[in-house]
Amino acid sequence: MPDYHHGIRVIETTEGTRPIRTVSTAVIALVATASDASAVRFPLDTAVLVTDLYAAIADAGVEGTLAKSLRAIVAETRPIVIVVRVAEGEDDEETTANIIGSVVAGTGQKTGMQALLTSEQKFGLKPRIFGVPVLDNEDVAAALIVVAQKLRGFAYIHAHDCDTVAEAIAYRDTFGAREAMVIWPSFTAFDVDAEEVGDLPVVAKALGLRARIDNEVGWHKTLSNVAVNGVTGISKDVFWDLQDPATDAGLLNAAQVTTLINKNGFRFWGSRTTSEDPLFAFENYTRTAQVIADTMAEAHLWAVDKPMHPSLVKDVIEGINAKFREWVRRGYLLGGTAWMDPELNTPELLKTGKFYIDYDYTPVPPFENLLLQQRITDRYLVDFADRVAAA
Repeated sequence: MPDYHHGIRVIETTEGTRPIRTVSTAVIALVATASDASAVRFPLDTAVLVTDLYAAIADAGVEGTLAKSLRAIVAETRPIVIVVRVAEGEDDEETTANIIGSVVAGTGQKTGMQALLTSEQKFGLKPRIFGVPVLDNEDVAAALIVVAQKLRGFAYIHAHDCDTVAEAIAYRDTFGAREAMVIWPSFTAFDVDAEEVGDLPVVAKALGLRARIDNEVGWHKTLSNVAVNGVTGISKDVFWDLQDPATDAGLLNAAQVTTLINKNGFRFWGSRTTSEDPLFAFENYTRTAQVIADTMAEAHLWAVDKPMHPSLVKDVIEGINAKFREWVRRGYLLGGTAWMDPELNTPELLKTGKFYIDYDYTPVPPFENLLLQQRITDRYLVDFADRVAAA
């Protein structure tokens, strides 16, 4: 800009806090097989954006897991789903390899579930709810958790090929990530393609319910104790009692396995992750941390590379605190505060273009264990005679 000008110039400043928009959470990532699906609608090893689930079901064929999974999801809600269709192999090992996928040498094309990593660049959306219904054996589940971690999402995993409570508990011990929940057994429902009652893809049902809860309640509510739709039974006998922990359901929940119950409707029962860190023991604790991290990071792209004046830093801190107040008012958090630590932000650090902003938050714990203390007493008999006389 020239130094000399005979007249008036207006220099616009854009100070002040910016509104922070919460990242979308009800976006499902689904990896499935369907040998007779439309190759145009669902090309192999390609992330496909699905916004109309009913139209997608019509193109999904009847073979494999895709159509069944989409039906299980749409019975709960109509979310955005990013689908990757993979080819069925000659044997289980080849199918597993196709599901896990890789990067093609020379082209860099990602295959299998690795194609989910392209979602944000292709669609401007990051999937948050991950599942590979029916086909999530131990190797697939482990790989899915890695992809979910990269995208700061959450994986729902079935205790694959487990027939007993003990086997399901042992299966859960395979994992130790905060981004995963193990579920056992499966729901059952009428299969319109097979024209008989069969196992319903329980992971697909979890994906759909998770998206429904996100839309209707919020990401601070766990999957547990919400009636699901389109279910008529449970594939294994699970003993459950609301007041007795010494049951099948009690053992499974104590081992961080989410199970299924039938009480005023069929429900998932359990809120625990496979985390070894008690700070992220609950599903909603992990998802809360993910939502806050991505929301705060993505909301401040505008501030990167601007001149680092004190007013800019103040605007950022005030914007974060305003968002925390909103979340607290809406019940998503119990509290949260952002601040600047002067001792950390030394002149030596500032001149390198770096600045630290600290914030803390308290997630909303699930009301997992209500303890009612019942006492029998005779103190209400003390004035019995007076009450008779007054009657």
